[in-house]
Amino acid sequence: MKIHREKLKIAMARACMSTEELQKAAEMPRPTINNAITGRSVSPKTAGRIARALNVDISELLEVME
Repeated sequence: MKIHREKLKIAMARACMSTEELQKAAEMPRPTINNAITGRSVSPKTAGRIARALNVDISELLEVME
């Protein structure tokens, strides 16, 4: 599952959240958060935890596959 990196950065900006703050809010290791930010694939659980930490629907973060 891929999180669209620009959408993630926008959601982080709206939440006024740094990478470190997101890592703490999602209770995930920093490398896992960095994987999402750089556009690498993450597990559905990871995507869900990031979306919950940012208080957004997961569909707002996912990359659309056509």
